[in-house]
Amino acid sequence: MTRADAFAVQMGTPSLALMERAGTAVADAVARAPLTTRVLVLCGPGNNGGDGFVAARVLAQRGFRVRLALLGDLDRLAGDAATVARQWKGPVDEPAALDLSACDIIVDALFGAGLARDLDGAAKALVERMAAAGRPIVAVDLPSGLDGSTGRVRGAAAPARETVTFFRRKPGHLLEPGRSLCGKVRVADIGIPDAAIAAVRPAAFVNLPAAWQHAFPRPASLGHKYDRGHAVVASGDAWTSGAARLCARGALRAGAGLVTLACPAGVLALQAGSYAAIMAREAADARGLAYLLEDRRLHTVALGPGLGVGAETRLRVAAAAPGRRLVLDADALTAFAGDVPALAGLLAEAEACVITPHAGEFARLFASEAQVLGAASKLAGARAAARRLGAVVVLKGPDTVVAEPGGRAMIAENAPAFLATAGAGDVLAGFVTGLLAQGMPAFEAAGAAVWLHGEAAREAGPGLIADDLPEALRAVYGRLFTALAG
Repeated sequence: MTRADAFAVQMGTPSLALMERAGTAVADAVARAPLTTRVLVLCGPGNNGGDGFVAARVLAQRGFRVRLALLGDLDRLAGDAATVARQWKGPVDEPAALDLSACDIIVDALFGAGLARDLDGAAKALVERMAAAGRPIVAVDLPSGLDGSTGRVRGAAAPARETVTFFRRKPGHLLEPGRSLCGKVRVADIGIPDAAIAAVRPAAFVNLPAAWQHAFPRPASLGHKYDRGHAVVASGDAWTSGAARLCARGALRAGAGLVTLACPAGVLALQAGSYAAIMAREAADARGLAYLLEDRRLHTVALGPGLGVGAETRLRVAAAAPGRRLVLDADALTAFAGDVPALAGLLAEAEACVITPHAGEFARLFASEAQVLGAASKLAGARAAARRLGAVVVLKGPDTVVAEPGGRAMIAENAPAFLATAGAGDVLAGFVTGLLAQGMPAFEAAGAAVWLHGEAAREAGPGLIADDLPEALRAVYGRLFTALAG
């Protein structure tokens, strides 16, 4: 944002004009709130506080009863913040002397995305009082105390009903707990031109179709099933074989032309009879899988769901890796717990690989990798893991991050809470597998699969079980392909 602001100024927009527009956007948000006449604006010592001074002045001009308090010394304000502070004609109160509940709404203009350290002392105490006041809060840029890069709380943070940010959202608006603390996020246009994107060169994106639709496979009128790839899903024994079935079903629904379950003899009949459109072949162990994969048309392989943890799973990964597109989930990751070098060595032989861990699997796999587990945020950790493995990482959760070794990343925001159900991750691995089988690049395939997974859950609705997700994908695809055709 510093570079974006500087670019706007270079292009002829005064920095003071940017602050005026930012403060006016905050005032507009407050004015939209119902039953609001008494407004308390809490200003900090920097430009975020300057936005608050502008909002207070605009609201007062519109007839609201406004009180303003400044954390810090008025005489020490500098630059644009000092200029707009002089334009405020009302009193400037001491926050410690105020009853924060004696208002209808609070404007939190204390600290924004540039917070550089944990809150302490008077700043922390004020934020804690604001959180306890029981009044709706409109936050300027970010709730004070929230780290804009990581979404983590630095000392204290008060949850906002609405957050008004500028130009583009920051990672802290999307990564938890930041997302939950921000409430509704409104992005205000304050006059920074879109051309500033080229100057900023962001590498993180919201996971929306715009980020991957250029690579999304479209069915061709003259195409056939072999054009859409043949995926293999490795299956474990009977009591865990359902996970592989869910993965295979997900791969087929995502568009793979053919899907084969590679399974031990004891579950061959069970798997063959489960889904008529999915084939089953015996592959009792790594040797059997290697024999099956001598057919080079079987180009995409998913391993992990219900496969079991141990040396045999590691051997299966080794058998599948050379020259193929891999999806590793669940047991295929835990089998390499604390041994990232061994996994990275195998993945170096693969054409492409996507791993799909949840937080627990991620922590086990990278237990000996301090630079990964010690990363400042989920986003940074996923990027570090992708670089370490040379693979695309899907770090799952309500704010699923997809990262690739070069640093590009997507953050999802469309997963409903009821998606947290047994087997949902197996279906996600299947969606990735199905898209990889059709030739979609790994980073885009992973991002698309995560978005489709969230949309399928929204389509299925509350009460969904994992089996519903592949079926719900039909309606999601219908809308997506209509949009892509337009």
